[in-house]
Amino acid sequence: MTNWHARDKELTETGMSTIARRLPAVILQAAGLAWRASRRDALVTVCLNLAAGVFTAFWLLATTGVLSALFSSAPTPSRVRDALPALALVAGAVALRAGLQAGAGWAQARLEPQVERLVELRLYEATTAVDLTALDDSDFLDDLKRAEGRGLMSAPLVVQHAVDVLTGTIGMVAAAGTLGVLHPLLLPLLLFTAVPEGWASVRSARMRYLMMLSLVGVTRRKWILSDLMVERSHAAEVRSFTMRDFLLRQYDGAASYQRRVELDVARRQAIVKVTGDMLKGVATAGVYVALGVMLWKGAMPLAVAGTAVLAIRTGQTSLATLVYAVNRCYEEGLYFGDYVSFCVAAEERVPPRALPSAKERGRLPDDFARIDVEDVTFTYPGSEEPSLNGVSLHVRQGEVIALVGENGSGKTTLAKIMAGLYDPDSGLVSWGGVPLTEVPPQDVWANVAVIAQEYTHWPMTARQNVTMGHDRDRAAGQEDPAMLAAARASGADEVVDGLSRGYDTLLDRRFKGGAELSGGQWQRLAVARGFFRDAPLLICDEPTAALDARAEHHLFERIRTHADARAVPGGVGGRPPTGGRTVLLITHRLASVRYADRIYVLEHGKVIEEGDHTALMACGGLYADLYSLQAAAYGAT
Repeated sequence: MTNWHARDKELTETGMSTIARRLPAVILQAAGLAWRASRRDALVTVCLNLAAGVFTAFWLLATTGVLSALFSSAPTPSRVRDALPALALVAGAVALRAGLQAGAGWAQARLEPQVERLVELRLYEATTAVDLTALDDSDFLDDLKRAEGRGLMSAPLVVQHAVDVLTGTIGMVAAAGTLGVLHPLLLPLLLFTAVPEGWASVRSARMRYLMMLSLVGVTRRKWILSDLMVERSHAAEVRSFTMRDFLLRQYDGAASYQRRVELDVARRQAIVKVTGDMLKGVATAGVYVALGVMLWKGAMPLAVAGTAVLAIRTGQTSLATLVYAVNRCYEEGLYFGDYVSFCVAAEERVPPRALPSAKERGRLPDDFARIDVEDVTFTYPGSEEPSLNGVSLHVRQGEVIALVGENGSGKTTLAKIMAGLYDPDSGLVSWGGVPLTEVPPQDVWANVAVIAQEYTHWPMTARQNVTMGHDRDRAAGQEDPAMLAAARASGADEVVDGLSRGYDTLLDRRFKGGAELSGGQWQRLAVARGFFRDAPLLICDEPTAALDARAEHHLFERIRTHADARAVPGGVGGRPPTGGRTVLLITHRLASVRYADRIYVLEHGKVIEEGDHTALMACGGLYADLYSLQAAAYGAT
């Protein structure tokens, strides 16, 4: 299992001695969460539970009056008549308590979905704003898995169990108060029964949490393997490479390890539970023996003893609720703590300039004459070698710039840094003289269109796959001219013409009426959304990988046209067409870059050659070697 289940540091920091310190903090967290979700429902839940506790104590004390009347020496009819007023009070108190508890349950049921919405929004607001390097960090991804899985589930549960702690505590206080009024010695007897069950529950909760913590990596590994075995996108390759047995062995290995851990924990939990139940039985027997002795010695009348029995049974019921709630609140609080810790860590990894408070910090010029990259270095998390090492280049408005190099040379990384997706470890990237580190990243991204090598198959309509949430108001029965122009330029219009509902077709066969596209068709849609965005910088990262030769030639002609003048006036944000579009082209098909204004050749994260096609061929360096190899394969000169 390698290091998938290694959490030694966290395991040693979680001990039984921390429970007393953690539980109040968990309850305060739950209270704060409930308050933010719905103040009204939180207040109603607490107030009605408190009122129900008052009526619990009232009916227990009123029961003494009923029993005193019934146990008196008067004739039976008189005893019954004397007991009726107290009996009416008991019935009324019990009915009111039931009504109050039902109202509290209703308010609590209203509260839980509001809590779910609150915590989900916080998580996804953080994950969609976090610095992109965080998603390249395996530790961050493990923490994300814990937060998104059990962490999210625990949020409404920790509120629910915190309310149950309150309910159980109120019931215990009511029963304990009643016993204290009846006889001072009865109170410690009730509390004595809490020790065994409390010990067993806390031990069981800790075992379960440590198990879940140790299995985070295994769970994520199983999820990845199951995705490989059930998703349609992997099915053909799984079969053609006869991967079935290998994947099943991998999955069974992870599942077997998980099963062994779970069975071991189940065995130890069973031992703890049996021990706790035995000790609880001994404690309960001791309480009733003590009551018998007190009756024998005449320390209390029979009516009081009868009320004490009811109060003890009520207290034990509340105690069971309380112990269970403490157990679950503590346990869910640990998982909720994982969620909170992740959110705090993720929010700390959101670039300060991306926060709403940084809106006025800096802004890109409305039109920039050039993009400058100065001595940029960048290393991915966990990597020992830099992906970029001292890279510098300059791009003028309207130019087509090509990045060329073998796999792993740093081309895509450099493009992402120029687009503001990554911040360099050192060096500077500026647009029109404005450093990107001084500009909210959203402002940079709004000025970038990307035709990516690895694009998303969005499970949306064909129209939404092109416009990506930037639909303009459409007249009845008419499509957006800008969207139609982008579709024609990319060839996506031919794809849409073959769909049953045109641009309204859902592109996901997992849903009724959905359609599936080929790789080349999906790539045309990806190109269309890059053209539709009509941003001043267009990044094309292997844009023709899934296109045929004719479509590839047509696409590069359109890219050249876009560089000369903005092809879709009034694009996203309503920007007017000012000058040409700047194109950054990354491709291994060197015949497509020979007409680029300038070509940068990268090797091992460094720029080793620069110039146009003619100059680089004359140099006889890496570019000339790569171009000549490809040209020879096609019989070209």
